[in-house]
Amino acid sequence: MMSTEYNLDDEMRMLLKTVRGFMKDELYPHEDMVDSKGFVPEEIGRQIEKRSKEVGLFAANLPEDVGGGGLSMKAMSLIEREYGKTSHALHSWIARPTELLLACEGDQIERYLKPCVTGEKRELFALTEPEAGSDAMGLKSHARRERADWVLNGSKHFISGPCMPDFAIVFAATGMDETRRGPRKRVTAFLVDVGTPGFEVSEGNRSVSYRGYKTFQLHFSDVRLGPDQILGEEGRGFELAGQWLTMGRVWVGASCCGKAERIIGMASEWAASRRQFGQPIGQFQGTGFKLADMAMGLRMGDLLVADAVVRAEAGVLSDADVSMVKLHCSEMVNRVADDCVQIYGGMGLMEELPVQRLWRDARLERIWDGTSEIQRHIISRSILRPLGA
Repeated sequence: MMSTEYNLDDEMRMLLKTVRGFMKDELYPHEDMVDSKGFVPEEIGRQIEKRSKEVGLFAANLPEDVGGGGLSMKAMSLIEREYGKTSHALHSWIARPTELLLACEGDQIERYLKPCVTGEKRELFALTEPEAGSDAMGLKSHARRERADWVLNGSKHFISGPCMPDFAIVFAATGMDETRRGPRKRVTAFLVDVGTPGFEVSEGNRSVSYRGYKTFQLHFSDVRLGPDQILGEEGRGFELAGQWLTMGRVWVGASCCGKAERIIGMASEWAASRRQFGQPIGQFQGTGFKLADMAMGLRMGDLLVADAVVRAEAGVLSDADVSMVKLHCSEMVNRVADDCVQIYGGMGLMEELPVQRLWRDARLERIWDGTSEIQRHIISRSILRPLGA
């Protein structure tokens, strides 16, 4: 049981039961195969997609008035926590379309938003570039205006998704603005369809974390876009990106807690059943204290996520709040995974057991959606800036 499960109402408990049953039937059975093959067979992915629609989990994060499930932030935190117990390669087929698409207007709603809600289309969030990872303002992709149109050039990498997308939300510089901190790139979000002349998308590097979860490389060479392909307003792209990254980091924290819970369960069972020197290894302080630290770290993670959800619903969630969630939970699950391997000893690294897979998967959490170093920078900045430093 999760640390905050004791205070759930009947509706939330039913949601958890649905998610856990779905994962038991549709996701867990494929874990070993996907990790071994390094990809999710198309028929398996489409089956997950189909079944998730049948039980109401597909696009559950978007409002009901656009066809989504309309779940609250608290409900989504429970879902993301459960999804974290398995591979991103599998649960990403249960689409949670980016909330950025709610900024669609006019024909964009029928062309992009609604097809993502129904599953007819899949999108990519394309911000990261070869020379602009943590330094998002260092992006080189740019679009120049030609009469009413825009001409886009540049590239993106480490853009992730479960399958080949239908379009990408691409962030590019469209000019410069003067600010009190000096010149700053004006960044705009564009909706770019796969198949548009000059737009090439291909599968990128393969990661040892979440094997089967794809990364894509995007290249733009004089891609001509109409004014109706700007998402939101020109020059307000980073504000849009921030909306997605803010709660996205909280969901990463929630998923890390789910993964940690699963790992702790494995470590505890092994510590109770594995015997050395005539007794279960859990009775040795070297092992028992690890379990104690695991449990304490998970409890703190769950409480941080729950607090962030309350703050978000109250409209007072700050960047530092989010960074604390992302930082603690991602580093916590890495400690838990590493200690679990140590408790298992050599068996923890054997392919026959899932421990090594969860250990590899956990490592990515400290990097994507903002590295641990970036999160510490955001937190320390929130402390020092009010003091003029």
